[in-house]
Amino acid sequence: ILDLGTGGGRLLALLHEQCPNAELVGLDFSPTMIAAASDRFSGDLRVSIREHDLNDSLPADAPYDAIVSGFAIHHCSDERKRTLYAEIHDRLAPGGIFCNLEHVASPTPGLHERFLRGIGVTADDEDPSNVLLDVTTQLDWLRDIGFADVDCYWKWLELALIGGLRR
Repeated sequence: ILDLGTGGGRLLALLHEQCPNAELVGLDFSPTMIAAASDRFSGDLRVSIREHDLNDSLPADAPYDAIVSGFAIHHCSDERKRTLYAEIHDRLAPGGIFCNLEHVASPTPGLHERFLRGIGVTADDEDPSNVLLDVTTQLDWLRDIGFADVDCYWKWLELALIGGLRR
C-alpha cells in the first residue's frame, strides 16, 4: 500500500492496524513529517518512509494493491493532479484501488462560506497553498484515465473521498 503525502503517518497507522500482512510505503516532501512518520514506525520492517515531492513523477516501484492519499493532492496544480492520477493508475496492480480523501472546491460561494463556518475559520485563515478543484472534474479525469467503479464515496461540503479501481 502506497500513501501519498503521508505526513506524520496517521493514515498509514490505520492501514497498518487493519491490514496486518501489508507492506506499507509512505511518501512525503517535508523533512519534519518524514522524521515524525519514521519515528512512529521505527524498527517496523513492514513500513518504509521515503522523501518525495508529489509535484515530481511517482517512483516506478513494483505495482501496489492500493494507493491512498489524505489531504495532500489538493496542493498540486490542476495539471499535475491529472498527470498524478494517471501515474497512480499506472502504479496500481490490476484490481488495485485508489482512494483519495481530499479538500475539494465548493460548487458555490455560499457552500464555501458554509464550509468555512463549519470548520470554524474565516476566509483570512484559508491555506494559500490550496489548489481546490471540484469533485465532478476529478471523477471525470479518473474515468478518462481508465479507472473503473469511479465514485465519490463520501462527501461533506469541501471534504470528499474519491477513487476507483484499476481494471
